[in-house]
Amino acid sequence: MNSRREFLRQISGAALAAATAPFMLTWALPQGQAVPFPGEDGMILRSFRFVDLESPVEYFNTWLTPVPHFFVRNHMHEPIELDASGWRLSLGGEVEKPLTLSLAELSKLETHSVVNTLECAGNGRSLHRPQVPGIQWGKGAVGTARFSGPRLREVLERAGVKATGKHIMFRGLDEVPAKVPPFIRSIPIEKALDADTLIATHMNGSPLTKHHGFPARALVPGWIGAASCKWLTEIKVLDAEFVGNFMSPGYRLPNQPVKPGDVVKPEDTHAVTALSVKSVISGPIDGSGLKTGKVTVHGAAWAGEADIVKVEISTDGGMTWNHAKLGRDQAHYAWRLWSYDWKPAKGGDYSIQSRATDSQGRVQPATPAWNPSGYLYNAVDQVNVHVS
Repeated sequence: MNSRREFLRQISGAALAAATAPFMLTWALPQGQAVPFPGEDGMILRSFRFVDLESPVEYFNTWLTPVPHFFVRNHMHEPIELDASGWRLSLGGEVEKPLTLSLAELSKLETHSVVNTLECAGNGRSLHRPQVPGIQWGKGAVGTARFSGPRLREVLERAGVKATGKHIMFRGLDEVPAKVPPFIRSIPIEKALDADTLIATHMNGSPLTKHHGFPARALVPGWIGAASCKWLTEIKVLDAEFVGNFMSPGYRLPNQPVKPGDVVKPEDTHAVTALSVKSVISGPIDGSGLKTGKVTVHGAAWAGEADIVKVEISTDGGMTWNHAKLGRDQAHYAWRLWSYDWKPAKGGDYSIQSRATDSQGRVQPATPAWNPSGYLYNAVDQVNVHVS
């Protein structure tokens, strides 16, 4: 329990700092500001209870997000003790040969790397109108990293998946509070067998940190972050989608557009899987005061399992659009950085907008598709600036 006590002591220290400097209470302010937090760097604190940390949009200026700048999403308490030597990963269910692997045994399997943009399904939830309950993420519950580890497919092949195996269930070592259902998710067998779906042990070339799932996590590229279970300890092959709170009613979208107040029946919903097309402006930040002269508008754009093919910028509130320059670095599941050089004709107030298009022909919409859980917000991004 010593590590938990130390962790709580550190949390209390952060709380005390926030209490003595009210402007640092990110979860109480519409815009949110950085709060000191043990082991992280200038992140926005969205929840004390289960440790939810958001990246300021200014951090979206590198293709690979440094781990201290990478958002943290927890549904439960993080595990108290994580002993790499004692950790085991079990694989059972609809298989011919159930397996149990140690970290040393897992590390002997062939390593594969995937650069993936990981985004919480609720990223942007606070921007929905009317607002919906849940963690009030701004724009920063997203990041891009190079994840490495053995392919999930190889481990499943060793166990021998039966013909009845249709879904792959993940369970982590989260500490589950009393009366709270455990965080368990499943993905279809087709996605599990994809060559880029991993049991990840490394992030940006280093072992996973505790916040990001040490010693191993699932990595389901192009899909919402909830699919990539952290602190992985059990994989189970099922004959159907897992039945549990975090598969239904959690992480589901209505089959048809709905309005606030509409009653949505569970049978009229589907599981949230791949990410939407989206762009975010990381500079200049909203509310900036700028001087006349060249201004570089920049940011990131991503599209889950699709590729970004175009980002457009408007500096007149959406009346006209110009092409941004896409960054050189690219990978199938990763965001593209982009930039646009703008020279304001005169001083005044300006609305800058960004709009992305992907390889599936999807275009970032002017208004988001509202839903009761606030998932997959992806409206055209906008910042307002004043040029003097």
